[in-house]
Order: sequence, then C-alpha cells, then structure tokens
Amino acid sequence: MRVVGLTGGIASGKSTVSAMFRDLGADVIDADAVARDVVAPGTPGLEEVARRFPGVVDASGRLDRAALGTRVFADAEERRALEAILHPRIRQEVARRTEALARAGVRVVLYDAALLIENGLDRGLDGVILVSAPEAAQRARLAARDGLDEAAISARLAAQMPLAEKRAHATWVVDNGGPLEETRAQVRWIWEQIRGSG
Repeated sequence: MRVVGLTGGIASGKSTVSAMFRDLGADVIDADAVARDVVAPGTPGLEEVARRFPGVVDASGRLDRAALGTRVFADAEERRALEAILHPRIRQEVARRTEALARAGVRVVLYDAALLIENGLDRGLDGVILVSAPEAAQRARLAARDGLDEAAISARLAAQMPLAEKRAHATWVVDNGGPLEETRAQVRWIWEQIRGSG
C-alpha cells in the first residue's frame, strides 16, 4: 500500500480538496477526525487534556475546542504540551486505520493532516500533496468561517509553517486560489498520477 500525505495551510481549502479526492474514490484518513476521536468523552486522551488544561471540558463532558484553541494558539509552550498528549495517540490510531485498509486490499490511502510537514510525518510517505492559496484568501476564509479578528487570524497563520516553505516538501501542489472547477481539474490530474504510479 502507498500512503500519500495531503496538507495545506490553515484555510487554504484542504478540506475541500480532500472531499474532491473522496469523490474520485480515494480512501482518506483525516487527522482532524482522528484527533477528535482520541479526545471523545470518556477517553484517556480527554482525561489527560482535562488534567493539563483545566476548564476546557464543558458541562456535558465534551472538549471545549474554542477554549482550548484560545490557550494553545496564543502560547507555543501550551501548544507543544497539547501536541505531546495528542500526537502519540493520533499516530497509533492512524497506524491502526491504515493497517485495516491495507488488509481490505486498498492500494492507496491519503493521509490528510494540517501539520504533516511540521511534525516530520512527510518523511515516511510516498508523496505529499500541498493545497495552497494566497494569504489574502486564507485571511478572508478565516474571518468568514470562524469569525476571527485580525489578531487571532495572524496568530493562527503564525502557528503554522508558511506555505512557501511547505512547497519544498511537496510532490504535487494544488493551487486553490481560483475557481473550484480549476481546483477540481488539478485534483483529478493528481489522482490519476498517484493511481498510475502505484
């Protein structure tokens, strides 16, 4: 089985591109979904996060992502502490899901992860797809999608490696700054390349 990474900057349109790959029949393991699963109510992951970050679990026993996000995006040390709790659990669950797909006969899986390159996960993969968009588009999407002010937007952009640096690690780049149909055409071409070389 070949595992290809899918990554991008915040609000670059990675989720949109991931959905396009799924529409073409790709099996996708979404790191964000795995991250939510490892801190679901009643999990050891949530218990450890609650101990380290008091006040981030709501009355229903669920993680208050907004409260946690405010803390970790404002402080690199807090972000590293959260990553130390979550990343080993995420890696273990991703490995479990990848093995299950391999046993089912899947030839190619896409691993969709925002911090793929920052965490060095790209080094063990069979290629990396980078979803790119102009910073102005990222800022507009963050404001519209999350209702963030300029300071919060800047903090989130600063917390990730710049897209220009990520390009050096990419096998393929999807330019998601134009019309969706152009993005879809790029995705289709990349998927044909990946499947053809497997």
